[in-house]
Amino acid sequence: MSRIEARFEETGAAGDGALVMFVVAGHPTPGVCAELLPAIAEAGADIIELGIPFSDPLADGPVIQAASQRALGEGMSPRGVLEMAAGFRAKWDTPLVVMTCWNPIYKYGVEAFARESAGAGVDGVIVTDLPAEEAGEWVPAARASGLDTIFLLAPTSSSARVKKVVDLATGFVYCVSRMGVTGARDELPAELGAMVERIRAETAKPVAVGFGISRPEHVVEVCRLADGAVVGSAVVSLIEREQSSAGLRQKVRDFVSELKGATRGLRSTGRRR
Repeated sequence: MSRIEARFEETGAAGDGALVMFVVAGHPTPGVCAELLPAIAEAGADIIELGIPFSDPLADGPVIQAASQRALGEGMSPRGVLEMAAGFRAKWDTPLVVMTCWNPIYKYGVEAFARESAGAGVDGVIVTDLPAEEAGEWVPAARASGLDTIFLLAPTSSSARVKKVVDLATGFVYCVSRMGVTGARDELPAELGAMVERIRAETAKPVAVGFGISRPEHVVEVCRLADGAVVGSAVVSLIEREQSSAGLRQKVRDFVSELKGATRGLRSTGRRR
């Protein structure tokens, strides 16, 4: 069982949802970002996603795009992200997921990226623009290195595609709550429950929902439907706003702690399907 799978087992057994927190690696600077990761773990995040900054974003909204450009300007690179992961893993057991596009992996070298990611303590990888149908080069390399591969499913995914993705995915299945780009929203889509149920009908693997989740009430709503909630733009915005504040670390910690509190006691213990 992977570290990611074990964490979902733990949260499910406790009757909680899992909280997955996304940050852009290297934002606002590599040094500050490395200091924030322990704060996010201390506050109770169950999984941390490290986004590799990339100049040609696929589904990133303006908040994450701006953070990525800032991180690139600070010299952040895929190798730097893995070094940051290794530094975190030396002291923390929180599962780590790298989120990236295919181009950086291809440029790095597919087998080398998988091998070095695992060596740095990364547990899983999300390749946002790699569909399951075209993952024949990546999946064997990831599995050989013991990495989970987490695929995305959108509201427009056909039943055939849902089945293909859940059969191939490991760690968890990432359910995109809405079409479009990332970013905080006031409300979650009314059809989200039906989307999660379509996925659950095909698999017992954990399902986490992301895109547009920014407040504790969103987390409550999502964790009543799925196994976990993914929060990204909201914390990236907080980091951007408060980057010059002496209390940045504590503000991030408080925000994550509030979100984690919203996951508790929302699920039947041990329920997966």
